[in-house]
Amino acid sequence: MTSVNVPGTAPWRDRGRTIGERVEALLAEMTLEEKIAQLGSVWMQPANEPGDGPNVAPLQDAFMPPGADPVEPGDRFVNGVGHLTRVFGTAPVSPAEGVERLRSLQERVIAENRLGIPAIAHEECLTGFATYGATAYPTPLAWAATFDPDLVRRMGRAIGDDMRSVGVHQGLAPVLDVVRDYRWGRVEETLGEDPYLVGSIGAAYVRGLEDAGIIATLKHFAGYAASRAARNHAPVSMGGRELADVILPPFEMALREGGARSIMNSYTDVDGVPAAADAGLLRRLLREEWGFTGTVVSDYGAVMFLSTMHRVAANDAEAGAVALQAGIDVELPETRCFGGNLVEEVKAGRVDESVVDEAVRRVLHQKIELGLLDGDPVVPDDASGVDLDSPRNRELAAAIAERSIVLLRNDRGVLPLDPGTTVKLAVIGPCADDARTLMGCYAFPNHVLDRYPDHGMGLPVETILERVRAEFPDADVRYARGADVSGDDDSEIARAVEVAAEADLALLFVGDRAGLFGGGTSGEGCDVEDLRLPGVQGRLVEAVLATGTPVVLVVVSGRPYAIGGYTDAAATVQAFFPGVEGAAAIAGVLSGRINPSGRLPVQIPGSPFINPTTYLQPVLGGRTDGITVLDPTAAFPFGHGLSYSTVAYEALKTGRAEYGTDGTVEARVTVRNTGDRKVEEVVQLYASDPVAQVVRPLVWLVGFTRVPLEPGEAREVVFDVPTDAFSFTGLDGHRIVEPGAIVLSSGPSAADLPLSAEIRLVGDVRRLGSDRRLTTAVRVAEHPAAPAGN
Repeated sequence: MTSVNVPGTAPWRDRGRTIGERVEALLAEMTLEEKIAQLGSVWMQPANEPGDGPNVAPLQDAFMPPGADPVEPGDRFVNGVGHLTRVFGTAPVSPAEGVERLRSLQERVIAENRLGIPAIAHEECLTGFATYGATAYPTPLAWAATFDPDLVRRMGRAIGDDMRSVGVHQGLAPVLDVVRDYRWGRVEETLGEDPYLVGSIGAAYVRGLEDAGIIATLKHFAGYAASRAARNHAPVSMGGRELADVILPPFEMALREGGARSIMNSYTDVDGVPAAADAGLLRRLLREEWGFTGTVVSDYGAVMFLSTMHRVAANDAEAGAVALQAGIDVELPETRCFGGNLVEEVKAGRVDESVVDEAVRRVLHQKIELGLLDGDPVVPDDASGVDLDSPRNRELAAAIAERSIVLLRNDRGVLPLDPGTTVKLAVIGPCADDARTLMGCYAFPNHVLDRYPDHGMGLPVETILERVRAEFPDADVRYARGADVSGDDDSEIARAVEVAAEADLALLFVGDRAGLFGGGTSGEGCDVEDLRLPGVQGRLVEAVLATGTPVVLVVVSGRPYAIGGYTDAAATVQAFFPGVEGAAAIAGVLSGRINPSGRLPVQIPGSPFINPTTYLQPVLGGRTDGITVLDPTAAFPFGHGLSYSTVAYEALKTGRAEYGTDGTVEARVTVRNTGDRKVEEVVQLYASDPVAQVVRPLVWLVGFTRVPLEPGEAREVVFDVPTDAFSFTGLDGHRIVEPGAIVLSSGPSAADLPLSAEIRLVGDVRRLGSDRRLTTAVRVAEHPAAPAGN
């Protein structure tokens, strides 16, 4: 066959036709081999890739097809290719080098396949564009701690703009797994333990990426974070009701509210069925019920794992056939089980070609939608001069870091510390002078640069110690590390005790250093047995507290640790990997330059051994005196967070006492700043169902918003809650809203709800479909509520 890749000479390049018409014209021209090539991917490793460094994906060495060269594509571009994998994100390349490498690869892809179809270039973007020199934003758990969807949307747009500006098309984020066990290594990548919060923040990030023209990829669909004993990739023991009511809603929200165009499967099996082989999940639910028309891409190696790990397929070829028929459209990060294996499966009659066509249509639709067949440059001509760590990025990174830091305790009023203080300050702990402890495992310095020690951080990042010295210039600051993040060496604790004993105040920074597959204390594959601080940091904390010097304990981590027992600390602060601007944000909270407003998206456990798991517990999931001696009560509950002012919750009123099961409930909450500093209060609204046909959580979040309050000011927050927010999966397996009492409560956390009001739902049991209402509309009254006493 002759080449037909000259722009404008073929109907699939005609912009005057609909995308559907262009797709069908191109599909009709393609051979079976060319079609299946669009469902594969190629991961080209740089020639200087170290061979003995840690992987950036599980079992990465097994992804390559047998006999393939990881550096040179060979003949892998001959029939085309669906995706190019992580051209920027595999090794440290400057933006200019990355652009040139991507342009060169795309030129080869176009030139070497008969139809001249470019590839979709995808990259990781969990904490920003994961490439050398790009801004490393706070980790997603920190995004959730802001309770600020609009700010996260703006960050998503900035990340998307950066990726699109250098020729990237698809981002592998966000993670919408709902946390079920804090021991899981990837808690830092999640948006917390509440489905509504996860969905709200996740949909906002998706909207930002998609508005920039980047295909957002939701992961991991579905159940990944609920594995047994919190072990990465372990089986999931979960009933259909928990899956439907807790795990799936964030994905539904991000698709419908965010507009995500791609989904990535989970590695795990749920009740014995791997997600990559689950047609009920990927076809019946996702496509038939939810109406999803985008692409399903495999998590890296997930198709291969159907034979090597799950053993539901005998070999690579059978794994490819099973995955495609279940609903996987594209195999990432390399073509191992699709490609030639699928060609043979189709020719042998074991896979119908119509199933191939179905997947190819979706890939081609996205390529045309992205403009890849319009004849324009696939990589922008001016891309090499892009600033991936711009002032805009830094401002957004700083704003998220500042709003994410949670003041847990301040019993003695030691905070804020006067910026002009001249006291002796002891700065202690392994997180004080290590910039990498500020970032998550998918931030490029931790994700890749550990393999390239000569490249440093790739961008300027101040340590907490440096920022403390800058924030308190007149203080006498003395530093002692005290311990490493991990390991059992306690030889430095004595020096830390000495420094603390001589100080007027000790600032103690403990927590995590993220890494991959055991290369850190938090991150992918870094699951833990219990929730004690890693290494000997617990001993360090106890030794410093024993000096009698007032101590401010600051935990910089990727998961919540059981720190509630350190009640001798004068104050306690939680920062979930706050990113490149995190040190300044932490120092600003300590000085009062920033009035803390972060709230916990996960609980802080009371015991390292009795995992509270989640606040979404029924009566028997909490403390039950007389039934068991074990107490799972959290030290600090979901939604908790203090500021340097006080806020009173004064009134909660509903529009009326009764609503139909298909109605919208109006709830008005009045809050007042009773302190002398401006604050941003996160007003939270919860619901409970006193009597239901199945066991329900005691309370669950149905709405939230941030409200700025001047000293003495009161505002009224109006929540318009759809009755769909009170729905659940009933005894017959269908989602319903049933008549009866519903209690609405509001307060500063899930465990501190001073206001409540009961309404009654009336009418018939209502069965919900895929058009159910997913979000609560929130507005702050234009006119402040009347001052107290009026």
